[in-house]
Amino acid sequence: MTEETREIITEDATAPRWVGIVIVALAVVSLVALGAGWTASTRSRELEQNLASQNEQVKKNEDVLSQRLAKSEDTNAQLQGELSVVTDKMKLTEGELSKARSQAKKIKEEDARELADLQNQTSAQLATKANVDDVNKLGTDVNGVRTDLESEKNNLQMARGEFGTLIAKNHDEVEELRRLGERDYYEFSIDKKNNREKVGNLMVELHNTNTKRSQYTVTIFVDDQRHDKKGLTANEPLYFFENGARAPLEFVVNQVGKDKITGYLSVPKVNQAHTQAVSGGN
Repeated sequence: MTEETREIITEDATAPRWVGIVIVALAVVSLVALGAGWTASTRSRELEQNLASQNEQVKKNEDVLSQRLAKSEDTNAQLQGELSVVTDKMKLTEGELSKARSQAKKIKEEDARELADLQNQTSAQLATKANVDDVNKLGTDVNGVRTDLESEKNNLQMARGEFGTLIAKNHDEVEELRRLGERDYYEFSIDKKNNREKVGNLMVELHNTNTKRSQYTVTIFVDDQRHDKKGLTANEPLYFFENGARAPLEFVVNQVGKDKITGYLSVPKVNQAHTQAVSGGN
């Protein structure tokens, strides 16, 4: 009985083999799982780093694109502003030109009518106060004076402006025009920039000059109206109408120097303007 008991106790104390196999298998599985987890963790960190790098690059690209877009919008706004300014100036210039042409046409028609009336009045007076010989002699004298005047005008060889006025290019030619007695002439010389100076009935402010191209930029004030003129060339006439005037003022710059312009202002005769105003009132 004692020997059988020992055998049974000895057999129960020895562990079965499958338990050791299971333990080894579990250890292998644990090592494999641990390696897979470590690999997954490493790849996860790499992916996070790559994603962060890509996000940073995308953000930089977005910032660059935003800056370019903002710059493009600023450039577009500036171009639109400049286009608006150019369009407004073109409209203003067209309006001034249309007004000047309309007034020139009106002046021409009124002059023709006044000349016809004057001729009729002269003929009537001559018919009552002079005989035929006196009339013929007077006609000859008038024709002679007219011929001399036309000859003197032709000898001047000057260009004419839009309103038919002769354009002087220097002081000597201004003196010749002054001797004709058709208009008054005010010569000027402005040698200060951004400073208003009085020329006749105008105020002139010189802004810039280009001696190589003989160009200049000024602002002219007429009857509280501001006229900005840019890129004008020497001997290019500008015309302005004062309130109530039928004949234009003529502004001409003959010489363009460094921060300096020299020229003249041509003004209709006072008696002529008065005669036109009286005739228009009648």
